[in-house]
Amino acid sequence: MYGASEGLRTLLVEREAPGGQAGLSSRIENYLGFSTGISGSRLAQEAVTQAKRFGVEIVTQTVTALRADGPYRVLDLADGSSVSGHAVILATGVQWRALDVPGLAALQGAGVYYGAGTTEALACKDETVYIVGGANSAGQAAMNFSRYAREVVLLVRGGSLAASMSQYLIEQIEQTPNIRVELNSSVVGVHGQERLEAIDVHCSASGETTTLSANSLFIFIGAVPGTEWLAGTLERDPQGFVLSGPDLMRGGKRPRGWPLNRDPGLLETSLPGVFAVGDVRRGSVKRVASGVGEGSVAISFVHQYLAHV
Repeated sequence: MYGASEGLRTLLVEREAPGGQAGLSSRIENYLGFSTGISGSRLAQEAVTQAKRFGVEIVTQTVTALRADGPYRVLDLADGSSVSGHAVILATGVQWRALDVPGLAALQGAGVYYGAGTTEALACKDETVYIVGGANSAGQAAMNFSRYAREVVLLVRGGSLAASMSQYLIEQIEQTPNIRVELNSSVVGVHGQERLEAIDVHCSASGETTTLSANSLFIFIGAVPGTEWLAGTLERDPQGFVLSGPDLMRGGKRPRGWPLNRDPGLLETSLPGVFAVGDVRRGSVKRVASGVGEGSVAISFVHQYLAHV
């Protein structure tokens, strides 16, 4: 949206649907301008409408490789085609981290879910809902489910919520009577043939494992960047997050193979003209507002880069 509104011919290549993790958030309460909050899906829909109004072209495809071809940056697509431009912004976000429990994968979509939206919350009316995770996405889901479910049980592996969850969410959870927080708790087993019927929950404090009847388990245990397709093209950290700006400088030296007589820009990757914003970038703040802000700032860096291409 920022690129197109500032006169750049802009193409968005999206694998599934715009919005990413933000689009799956049941309720975003701390995004500037929405005093009563907004659902992630609604925010994503509004963003797409706004981008199209400025002339953004959206293509639904999977990108398989990024490469340089003289002044152009080329994206190879899964259907065998490719697109090129003078600059690329990587805003690929992250994907949910899978919970390693025997039999869990077989029940995914049948009582076991990664992420959650309003539709899932409505379907769990008057149920007991179990949510795995202790960060903001889990807290937001707990608050949303509490409006419909009889009880929401938040299973947190750590000893507190303070290390990974915003204080405003902690306070909301504490003030919601049908949310119960179980600390030091992990799901270690699941039961059910065609649909989830029960879960085994281990308490690291007591050492006990309890089997609980359960029909709905929602998992929010972090995410991975999914940048394997960039291996050998861009520098990444051991977890796969893309390095940019100062993170590329080691001992005051520019990254190996850097061709320009200047240091990489703040959001610029190890390939000039390619920028990384949002959750895919190492050191980013995992907030919607931060991702949007980085996207707008990156466009100013793109203009600076294009002025010297």
